Amino acid sequence: MEFQKRGLPHAYVLVILKHKSKLLTPEAYDRMVCVELPDRNKNPYLFNLVVKHMMHGPCGSLNPKNVCMRNGKCKNYYEDFSDFTTHGKGSYPIYRRQNDGHMVMVRGHLVDNRWVIPYNPVLLVEFDCHFNVEICCDIRVMKYLYKYVYKGHDKIAFQITPEREGQGNDEIRNFQTARWVSPVEVVWRLYGFPLNGMYPSVIQLPIHLPNFHRIRFDDAADIETISQDDKFKKTMLIEFFHMNSID
Repeated sequence: MEFQKRGLPHAYVLVILKHKSKLLTPEAYDRMVCVELPDRNKNPYLFNLVVKHMMHGPCGSLNPKNVCMRNGKCKNYYEDFSDFTTHGKGSYPIYRRQNDGHMVMVRGHLVDNRWVIPYNPVLLVEFDCHFNVEICCDIRVMKYLYKYVYKGHDKIAFQITPEREGQGNDEIRNFQTARWVSPVEVVWRLYGFPLNGMYPSVIQLPIHLPNFHRIRFDDAADIETISQDDKFKKTMLIEFFHMNSID
């Protein structure tokens, strides 16, 4: 779970498909992800959901002051048409985004397919909310996602400087790091909602050589008794191997 400071919490879900189900070609990407406005006459319900939840900006020349603008360009690259889906270089795929003439009024501007955020029609209809779906087709994207999912809580770095001029400034001493907790995250934690999860679950097992595992015992305990007690001979690693031998 990620908590935006000016909005609702976001769930980042990383799904790893089995080998026979992996999406490996642009044709497979097109069956899973769409970045075009649906036909409002053939599927008006999906059209309304896309307009409500999946339209970016607008930014660029239509709104140069939008929050996504960096050095005069959109940091999310929502400005180009594409007749075919292709593999992106060091990024997500470049999805098919045709200039089919479909346009809609969004936040006071007339926009087309260039402003549609990648979505899956089935998931969008099922959940009726902003549901961005992307496909990982490059190893750098996968590494970034793994790092992002496990990065932990948001932090900020700040520095305290003296008010008097000419006074020495110890940068190392004054550097501070702290967690950044928004009101939405506070409420989420107070209600005990889950912050992260994994399925299937993964448990880190303590690795050790035979008979070199750690044990805990009371200072007053008899060493001879402990050495003969079978429960001290068991570890998570040994019991894991035992479970696999019988199950």
